[in-house]
Amino acid sequence: MKTLVIGAGMMGKALAYDLAHSEEVESVLLADKDFKRAGSVAAFAGKNVTPVRLDAASYTDVVQLMGKTDVAVGATSYNHNLLLTHAAIEAGVHFCDLGGNMDVVYAQIGCNEAARSRGISVIPNCGLAPGLACIAASGGALHFDQLEEIHLRVGGLPLHPKPPLNYQLVFSAEGLINEYLEPSEVIRGGEIMRAESMTDIEEIEFPPPFGKMEAFHTSGGISTLPRLFKGKVKNLDYKTIRYKGHCEKFKTLLDLGFASSEPVTIGNTVRTAREIFEELLRRKLVAYSPDVILMRVTIKGRSAGSTKTLAYEMIDYYDDTSGISAMMRTTSFPASIIAQMAADGTITTKGVMPPEQCVPLDPLIEGLKKRNIVIQKNIS
Repeated sequence: MKTLVIGAGMMGKALAYDLAHSEEVESVLLADKDFKRAGSVAAFAGKNVTPVRLDAASYTDVVQLMGKTDVAVGATSYNHNLLLTHAAIEAGVHFCDLGGNMDVVYAQIGCNEAARSRGISVIPNCGLAPGLACIAASGGALHFDQLEEIHLRVGGLPLHPKPPLNYQLVFSAEGLINEYLEPSEVIRGGEIMRAESMTDIEEIEFPPPFGKMEAFHTSGGISTLPRLFKGKVKNLDYKTIRYKGHCEKFKTLLDLGFASSEPVTIGNTVRTAREIFEELLRRKLVAYSPDVILMRVTIKGRSAGSTKTLAYEMIDYYDDTSGISAMMRTTSFPASIIAQMAADGTITTKGVMPPEQCVPLDPLIEGLKKRNIVIQKNIS
């Protein structure tokens, strides 16, 4: 198949690499506004990767480039994803993206009939969370006759934490603050409601060297699961995993106004407190040391007349050989596999739908296993 990756940042780099090393992929076009960056990433990713200069906001150019391929993957800002969806529909090409904003995703879902009429699959939110964790939740739920609880716990962490926050930037500072500020959708007592982020801290334990960690509400990771499971499950939530003590320290900074939109005058420059805070985070939270991803998705319910708990657990590390971080691997590799599933017909549903509604879990787990990303399945 012929593929296109739009965006040559960290996730685009891992996407191009994985596609280039996939047996069914004939060629990869790697498009970015910065042609020099695209060229550098293409040289890293593989011989069958060709760099292309592209402004993702230029609709006509996007349609033309998509038309040369079988499937495209968006690895640029979520602000482009609706335009890319329209372009994919016009070009008649399957499209996946990494998501990042539910307002955009719901606007994409509004294009469902147009995509279906073109016979293509458009699948937003194909990263880690939203993405892989949500697919595990929906796929695992199929094993139950009656659901009671679904809990998603995911964290991107430094392998060697350093105080005071015991954290490093595994994606953007802007995205981190958004997760910590915006509310999370949950289901409690069968009803959808909102939970304030950085609240309801719980203890969660992983095998050594991690031990006892903490998890708390954050926004963005749960995708459409509350609407998908409304009326089907009593309780459902998503929480972010961190080393113990992180939540209290970071929330103190937020409570003091470090992420407010209030203007701050520094000399002749006026900036917001949040802009200054984001810059400080970028400088202080080193983003290039080895990282680890922890994921646990737990589903409780009744099956064959008895109460059971099904858990999917993943621990993935920075890859020394390729130099690809755990966050890049667990975000981009699922998107690569899903894009290939759309192109080869494994995903049969046409239209616009998030992956938890159309991606089969077991083939995805097998695909990840081939990439040394192992998801353990436990039943109790």
